[in-house]
Parts: sequence; structure tokens; C-alpha cells
Amino acid sequence: MTNVPSLFWLRSDLRLADNPGLAAAASGGRPLACVYIVEDGPHRPLGGASRWWLHHSLKALAAQLAEHGVPLILRRGRGIDVVPEMARALGVGSVHWSRRYGEEREGDAQVKDALKSGGISAESHNGALLREPWQVKNGSGQPFKVFTPYWKASLAMGALPAPTGKPEKLCGMPLPATVEMLTLESLGLLPVSPDWAKGFVPEWTPGEAGAEKALADFIDGHLHGYADLRDRPGVPATSRLSPHLAFGDISPRRIVQAALFADQARHGPVQSKDCQRFVAEVGWREFGYHVLYEHPDMARRNLNPRFDGMPWQSDPAGLKAWQRGLTGYPIVDAGMRQLWQTGWMHNRVRMVVASFLIKHLGIDWRAGEDWFWDTLVDADPASNPFGWQWVAGCGMDAAPYYRIFNPILQGLKFDTAGEYVRTFVPELARLDAEHIHAPWQAPPAALQRAGVKLGVTYPRPIVDHAAARDRAMAAYNQSGGGA
Repeated sequence: MTNVPSLFWLRSDLRLADNPGLAAAASGGRPLACVYIVEDGPHRPLGGASRWWLHHSLKALAAQLAEHGVPLILRRGRGIDVVPEMARALGVGSVHWSRRYGEEREGDAQVKDALKSGGISAESHNGALLREPWQVKNGSGQPFKVFTPYWKASLAMGALPAPTGKPEKLCGMPLPATVEMLTLESLGLLPVSPDWAKGFVPEWTPGEAGAEKALADFIDGHLHGYADLRDRPGVPATSRLSPHLAFGDISPRRIVQAALFADQARHGPVQSKDCQRFVAEVGWREFGYHVLYEHPDMARRNLNPRFDGMPWQSDPAGLKAWQRGLTGYPIVDAGMRQLWQTGWMHNRVRMVVASFLIKHLGIDWRAGEDWFWDTLVDADPASNPFGWQWVAGCGMDAAPYYRIFNPILQGLKFDTAGEYVRTFVPELARLDAEHIHAPWQAPPAALQRAGVKLGVTYPRPIVDHAAARDRAMAAYNQSGGGA
């Protein structure tokens, strides 16, 4: 045991288990303190829904650490200012943290230099990924641009890394009276007037225990059948682990191991299509970080510069109707209302609503990415812009721009009986399945029986699908994208 204390700088790794940086900081039984900094800049601040999740995940983690006598210090500011000052005040010999892969890398390097110049050891760790971006390269030693060969190469490297448990021993350290500690409440992470996040409470349990329960529920109830049911928003067939992953309540190593073990117990050594598809979805998240590492400004810049000339529309009314779930297209409106009410949206519907904003309304994908960043509890610096650029056609391994989702057909195919729409667009709940995805095409008698008055209780479509498609393709050709 060493008496020289250490400091662990928490970021998107709010857990005890399989946390290499925390384990290194606690190794040898050395006295330990943890710090979380709500960073004021210079990079993108968390959105409102993420701040709600952060509050509750920090609260859960603080309680876990307190059981071991480890203090969780909460601060506000910039890492370059807070971390070296905190390290000096605590008299630590080392500082540890989990690596980040976007624009924050520059600031993290500055923190490391400042610590080392002061004689304090500084070490970063992989706390977020199965494989780090620089570990998976193509045959020429270059980053992959297409997911399938990337994932094949990652799998070909050997068994995916296994998780570790919680540190064997955590020893807290007494804090000097001079160390400033903010209360969780004083950080102002929760909405107050109004409390627009009250619908989140029955949906989510942030923190490590909540993540483990969500994982167990998925493995026990929904992994079997995942490949066939994952695209149906009215069926609870997905893992809903994305916000836990975004905040590091759980690691991807833990998730993949649990899925593989459960699948092997059920199916034997030959991996089922359900497990393959689920693990590949974790791989898709990995690929997003692979791209972010090479393009840290992915949330602001088209990865394909051909799209820099797109004649995007200025349509505040259309944007507002989309945000509020009042476009007149039920599958789109259901998705946007699910997002507002629960802080989350089914992945299939995310693609549909993104396509609608970009290609039906002609609005810049960055406006949609901003809205998702503010309203998603799983807003992620890689997955969020990566997904939007994929739909827009300007990203890596993206869907071609001319792939324009028909919201009527998407609803009929993936929400055939209309359960999803009925849940989130209750004014259409009594409309029959035949017409629920295109109520403006329903006979007057069917609308009357369902109590639907178009333009009164539910809006008419704000744009015609066929006309929108023609306009989108004209814009694409005008920009030179079709060249």
C-alpha cells in the first residue's frame, strides 16, 4: 500500500465496474478522491435532457463512492483550470481519467502537460470503447470509411476485450478544508420552471445499478428475437442501454460479454443472428467514434464536402412543427412526441424523422442534430452527428441522399397495427390501422367514428410527400451532389 493519494477525474465513465482509470487510481490501496467537472467551455455544453441524466447518475455514483468513504468532488469550470489546482490542493501523486476522442483531446493534452510540469503523474485510459480508433486500420494503415470492413477487421483482431470487475479496494482520503466542493443541486442540472423532464422519471433509472438492470432485462426478455423485432417501435425489443453507455454507467465490454454468454448458454458455440446483430450495433457505435477521432468537428461540418453547396431552406414554422410533433405525418409525430416525453426515440423512427426534416422540409441536418443533442438522454458526441450525417447522405458509409423515407410506408411496414402511433399520438387512437398512417386519406365516416377532425384535432400534412421528394432531388442535383 502507498500513502500517496491519487485523483480520478470522472467524465463519461460514471461507474465502479470495468473502469480502468478508476482501478489504476485506486491500485495499491492508495487514498483516492474523485472529481467531476461541469465544463463551461470551450466545447459544446450538454443538452437539457443529458443534464437531467447527469444529475441522477452523479447522485447514484456519489452514494456508491460514499459507501467506501471516497469523496466525489463536484466543480464547475474548465479542466485545464480545475484539475491541476485540485491535484495540488489534495497533494496527489497521480491523476487518472478516461480518454475522449473528439475536440476535447486538445484540452486533455493541456491538462496532462500542466500536471506533469508540476511533478504529478497523469495517465489516461480506455473507459469507453471495445477498441480505440487507432487500433483498427485498413490494409494500408488508414482509417476505415465503411462500417462492414471496419467491423470485420475489428472482429478479426481476436476476441473482443472482456470487462473487469470493481476495484478490489477503494480507500477514501480526507479532504483539506480549503478544497471547494459544490453541491449537486447547486450545479442546476435539473429543469425547474417548468419541469419538462417529469415524464423521464418512470422511463429511466440512471446510474450503474439501473444500467445493470436494463442489461439483465434485455438479455432475459428481448435478446432472443432482437434481429427480427428491433425495427418495430411499438414492440419493446431494443436494449435501451444507449443513455447508460453515453454516460458510462456501463461499459460496452460488459454489455457484449453478457450478450455473448447468454447467447452461448441458449444456442451453444454458434452465435445466433440475434446476438450477432446486437453486438454489431455496439460495433456501429464504435465506428462512430472511429470517425469522430478522425473528424472531431463532425457535428458542424459535412464529412462529404459536396454537400457544402446544398441550398437548405429557412423554414422556422416547419422546424417548429417537426419539433412539436405536428407535421401531419403520424409516424413522424409519434417519434417527436416520444422524444419530448421520454428523452428517447426508437432507432428506426430516428431515421424516419431525420429524413423528414432533411429531405421533406429541406432543413439543414445540423438543426435536427442540435435538437436531438438538447432533447435526447442518450445524446452522444459521436453517435448523434454520425447518425444525422448518415441520413443526410454526407457522412461516412452514409445512406445515399436520394434514399428518402416515405413516412406512410415506414409506418405501415414497421408499425402495422398502429400501436406506436396510438401511444404517442392519442388523438388518432381510435382510427383504424388501415388509415392511421395517412389519416388525410381516410373516408370522412372513418374520421368521424374516430373523433378526428383534420386541421382541428390533428393537423393536415405540412408538406406533400411526392412534391417534397421532387424538391429534395432538385436541391441535391443543384448542389452537385448527384454529379
